[in-house]
Amino acid sequence: MFTQYYGLKYNPFAKEIGENELYLSKDFKELASRLEFMKKTRGFFLLTAESGAGKTTALRRFASSLNPGLYRICYTALASVTVMDFYRGLILKMGESPEYKKVMMFEQLQRLVDTSYHEKRITPVFILDEAQSLSGGVLEDIRMLFNFKMDSENPFILIFAGQQSIRRKLQLGMHQALRQRITGNYHMLGLGKDEIQDYISARLTSAGAANVNIFTEAATEALYTATNGITRPLCNLITASMTCAFAKNAQMINEEIVYQAGLDIEI
Repeated sequence: MFTQYYGLKYNPFAKEIGENELYLSKDFKELASRLEFMKKTRGFFLLTAESGAGKTTALRRFASSLNPGLYRICYTALASVTVMDFYRGLILKMGESPEYKKVMMFEQLQRLVDTSYHEKRITPVFILDEAQSLSGGVLEDIRMLFNFKMDSENPFILIFAGQQSIRRKLQLGMHQALRQRITGNYHMLGLGKDEIQDYISARLTSAGAANVNIFTEAATEALYTATNGITRPLCNLITASMTCAFAKNAQMINEEIVYQAGLDIEI
């Protein structure tokens, strides 16, 4: 196994990495700054990225940074549901059993949010992952559901997180009112070419590597070219490259090994 070959305690490019071990790229720092602003303003936030760019990981880090005495996280990735199931899911996340009729669930959820914010002093944070799959009906109900005191306050944070198609969906005329209420947004681009080596070094260091410079400069350029800095395929290719190098008994990983590893996993 390449972990022993390179003196690693574990595979630092697997997805089971703790929030305190994440590499804080320019993307992560910019997003963190905007989400920090949302803690003050509250309301709707739109986060988009290509699949595998790290949006869910970034949101996991944001959620873990929130004081549970001040914020309540309600995360769901089940976006392709009916309007009624959407209501039921949010109410369950808020800790109650849903009522049976839609109008009653509407009032129940508004009451739960209002009570949490005004009486318990806890801001509900709704994270809707895979938001590109939300139906037009759910999006329209979200606009009405999160309208408090005739749209005069935001006792919540709601984050739409998904691929770029959610932006196109929100551009439709029928969602203009909801789009206008989005107070913050960000599109994650992935790692820059100049961050690849630092990213690898940081991950290797966290896993206890004595030598973190095992990829040549040409190899890191090949990694970026193959993945555009998108984290998930990048980690897969790095892992495959280290496995390939282990099989070749090579301590240094050059662009030829990266190319071969890419063929092996069909990137």
